[in-house]
Amino acid sequence: MIVHWHRRDLRVRDNRGLARAGSGSDDRIVPLFVLDPTILEHASPVRVSCLLEALSGLRKQYRERGGDLLVRRGEASDVVPAVASEYDAEAVSWNEDYSGLARERDRAVTATLEDDGIAVETVHDRIVHEPGSITPNSGEHYSVFSYFWKKWRDREKPAPVDPPTDADLADLQEKDVTEPLPSLEELGFDEPDASPRTVTQTAARDRVASFCGGPIYEYDDRRDYPASGATSRLSVHFKWGTIGPRAVYAATERAMDRAEADAERDGVTAFRRQLAFREFYAHVLAFNPEIVSENFSDAAGEIDWRDDPDEFAAWTAGETGYPIVDAGMRQLREEGWMHNRVRMLVAAFLTKDLLIDWRKGYDWFRRRLADHDTANDVGGWQWAASTGMDAQPYFRVFNPVKQGREYDPDAEYVRRYVPELEDASPDDIHDWTTLSETERERIAPDYPSPIVDHDERRELAIETFERARD
Repeated sequence: MIVHWHRRDLRVRDNRGLARAGSGSDDRIVPLFVLDPTILEHASPVRVSCLLEALSGLRKQYRERGGDLLVRRGEASDVVPAVASEYDAEAVSWNEDYSGLARERDRAVTATLEDDGIAVETVHDRIVHEPGSITPNSGEHYSVFSYFWKKWRDREKPAPVDPPTDADLADLQEKDVTEPLPSLEELGFDEPDASPRTVTQTAARDRVASFCGGPIYEYDDRRDYPASGATSRLSVHFKWGTIGPRAVYAATERAMDRAEADAERDGVTAFRRQLAFREFYAHVLAFNPEIVSENFSDAAGEIDWRDDPDEFAAWTAGETGYPIVDAGMRQLREEGWMHNRVRMLVAAFLTKDLLIDWRKGYDWFRRRLADHDTANDVGGWQWAASTGMDAQPYFRVFNPVKQGREYDPDAEYVRRYVPELEDASPDDIHDWTTLSETERERIAPDYPSPIVDHDERRELAIETFERARD
C-alpha cells in the first residue's frame, strides 16, 4: 500500500503526487485527508465550508472509481503515520506546499514517518514551474515580475497528468472504514456569512471550459471592469486544488489555437500572465516565508502606520463613503470573493488613505476570502502597500474616485453591492465625495459621507513613506 495524503490538491485528475503514487507499482493507493486542528486554527467558516464541499466531491470521485477517501481528524504528525501503519504502507506521498505553517507541519510528519521506516515521496504540483526552476543568474528567485514573466512565458509547459486507474486504488469500501464528513459545527465553526460559488472538480472543469470558450478572448480589454464578469473566477479552485494548473494551461493552448484575431490572442496571453503572477508570488514565498509578517522591501523602512479603530471598522463594513471601495468590501462579505481590480483599490485605500498597516488588511482578507492563498494575498497586499516585491511606487496613490469613474463608469458594480445607492445616478455616485451634505441627504440619506479627504491623505501618505525611507 501507499498512502497519498491530500492537502490542497482535492482532485484526481492532473494530480502529480497521486499519479506518481499509482505509477510503476503493484501497491494500491489509500487516499487520505487530515483535518488538522493546528491548520484549522488559521481557517475561517467560509474556507472550511468550501473545504468540506471539495472533500465531498473528491470522495464521490473516488467512490465512482471503486475506492474511497479516508478523512481523519487530529494532528497530521500523529494521523498520517498512524494511517500508514494501519495499512502497512511502504510510503506516503504528497504534493509540496510553500507556506511556513505547511512546511513546519510537513517536517514533523516526515520525521515521524522516517523514524518508522516509511518512505516519503513528495513532488511539486500546485504550480506549473516549481520554486527554484526559474531564477536569475544570481540569487534564488526573481523579485521583479517582468523578468520572471519572460522566462515563464517561454518555458515549455508539462502536459496534464492522468488520474489513477480504478485498479490503482485500494478497496476501502469493503472495509467500511470511512465515516461521514464532520459538519462545520462539529469542527468548531459557525455558518459563514458569505455564499461562495460551488467548489468541486466538476464545477472547476465546467468553469475552465466556459471561460476558455469565450470570455478569455476579451480578458485583456475587460478584466479590469468589475461589473463585466470577464474574469475566470478560478481562484477558489486553485486554492483547493479542484483543478490542476497544467490542465488550465492546456485549456489556454486550445483557446489560443481557436483564436482568429490578434485581439483574441492578446486576451489569452493576458490571462496567462495572471497565471504567471500567481506562480511568481509562490516562488517568492517559498524562499521568503517571513514575508507573511515582515515587509519584503528593506527600502520601505519603518512606516509610521496609524492606529484608528473607527476608520478600520468603516473600511471592513464598507462604509467609508467611497462607493467603489465600499462595494468591494461588501462583495467580500457577501461572496467571500472580490474582483481583482477592486482588491487593489481597497488595499490601497487602507494603506494609503487610512495609513493602516497592510498586515491588518491581510488578516481581514485571510478570514473572509474563500480563495485565500498566502502567497497571492501577501504579494497583493505588499504590492499595494509599496512594501513588497516589484511593488506600486509609494508616490503613486490610487484615487478611488477616478478609479471608480474609469472602471465602473455606469456605477453598475457599485449599485449591485451598495443598495443605498441603487437609485442614484452614475454621476452622483462618482461625485459623492464632492457633493454637499444637503445633496447627499437628498440622493441617499442612508449612505455615509466620506470618512477622509483623499487629497489630504494622499499628501500625508507620501510624507509618511518618504520619512520611513529616510
